[in-house]
Amino acid sequence: MHNRVTQLFNINYPIIQAGMIWASGWRLASAVSNAGGLGLIGSGSMYPEVLREHIQKCKAVTNKPFGVNVPLLYPDIDKHIAIIIEEKVPIVFTSAGNPKTWTTILKENGIKVVHVVSSSKFALKAQEAGCDAVVAEGFEAGGHNGREETTTMVLIPAVCAAVDIPVIAAGGIATGRQMLASMVLGAEAVQIGSRFVASDEASSHINFKEAVIQAQEGDTVLSLKQLTPVRLLKNNFFNQVQKAEQESASADELKQLLGRGRAKQGMFEGNLDEGELEIGQVSTLIKSIQPATAIIKEIWQEFETALQQPLK
Repeated sequence: MHNRVTQLFNINYPIIQAGMIWASGWRLASAVSNAGGLGLIGSGSMYPEVLREHIQKCKAVTNKPFGVNVPLLYPDIDKHIAIIIEEKVPIVFTSAGNPKTWTTILKENGIKVVHVVSSSKFALKAQEAGCDAVVAEGFEAGGHNGREETTTMVLIPAVCAAVDIPVIAAGGIATGRQMLASMVLGAEAVQIGSRFVASDEASSHINFKEAVIQAQEGDTVLSLKQLTPVRLLKNNFFNQVQKAEQESASADELKQLLGRGRAKQGMFEGNLDEGELEIGQVSTLIKSIQPATAIIKEIWQEFETALQQPLK
């Protein structure tokens, strides 16, 4: 397929693997890029020199384009940006912050910039900041979410109507049929996170991967809205958070409960009771752990098949 997104990134398929903390290191990013999609290294869980190591290892095993996802609220953001420029990473996806802060600097260094948004308002700000495209991420998505709680089916056409730059759909997408639906709504590509968490190459713990493929409808809930909304898989830690919120805990009390390293504890170290398990609603459709290449092949084949089928 050839459209503005595949041309922008020089990729075969308009399928982008989300840059997820504790799941998307160089192994996953390179596997997705080698399969014809766009792989992203998730820098949010990495110290600066760890990010450099992942970039260098990714470059060593793929000659295809790949990128880095950068949460703009990261405390060492300036160091991350410097490393990305030094290592000549061709593509950066930014999130959780003001895209004006770094977009100009990145583009001056020949880097294509995409910003993740949860509303048309922020999509317009990203366009004004000079971003090459936006990811419109609906309420169904795993991990940190927008406060608007707008679903993907509503968000995608709204953002497509608001901006002229390409729109990449995200949130609740794991299959070829969902990809087709997103593109019918106006998106030119999809960004997929949860399904790639359950890939062989993801650095997420096998316990977490197994929990993802066993998830049922209603097993994820958007939580911690007083801090930064995040969609979590229900477990003992989630129950503690829910109880605290029901008892009107303050933001400081919730921060104390959250503590440090909860996400690493759950997703990377595999503590399914006390760790923070970030995953999307679409986990209910994910039934097996597969190589990234197989995931892309399956999504694309289903997309093409659905495209040819008559409406029922």
